[in-house]
Amino acid sequence: MLIAGFPAGALQTNCYVVAPAASAACVIVDPGQDAAGGVDELLREHRLKPVAVLLTHGHLDHVWSVAPVCGARDVPAWIHPDDRHLLSDPSAGWGGGVSLFGDIRLSEPDDVRELSDGAELSLAGLDLVVDHTPGHTRGSVSFRLPDDEIMFSGDLLFAGSIGRSDLPGGDYATLLSSLATKCLPLPDDTVVLPGHGPQTTIGRERATNPYLKEAAPQAGPTRGI
Repeated sequence: MLIAGFPAGALQTNCYVVAPAASAACVIVDPGQDAAGGVDELLREHRLKPVAVLLTHGHLDHVWSVAPVCGARDVPAWIHPDDRHLLSDPSAGWGGGVSLFGDIRLSEPDDVRELSDGAELSLAGLDLVVDHTPGHTRGSVSFRLPDDEIMFSGDLLFAGSIGRSDLPGGDYATLLSSLATKCLPLPDDTVVLPGHGPQTTIGRERATNPYLKEAAPQAGPTRGI
């Protein structure tokens, strides 16, 4: 398994490329602000050929570069339908805060495909499971590689914290429910690769993250994935 990433843009949003190995097909996760150059560099370094872009949600710091990245390689973008409108209307997800980024004009890629809860995607030799995890946005999702116990959590879960719920489409109670039903049942060894900040594990967050402790009464039993 090859996973490489870098923080991009003003909000240091983590963008990842994921492949079974070097010199193989890959997927790109969350190409945000000014991420296109970093993506190109990783693709050249590891000799990768992208087949899709996966979006954890529609906030502009995660989707800023999706249209040029998809367009340059003629690949589709995958996003949950509840966030699809944010691809072309970023202010709908940020309200007045979008002005911090200046004059922004985004558009949908030519090929947009919609995600659903529990969907299983076979892309680039990878088997990914989609978990709908609303609360940060209505269409937030996480992607899991069950065989490798890896989770791309987007802005659902960070090391020591969680995503904000005070932007349009956010809801704190819904976010806690997503943590309880999609994160806490996972094995402790599950590696969490978040939308911002360093990687962590479910076990570490279960033991130390106050928001997961708050969500714990809603959680079901730990499951194998």
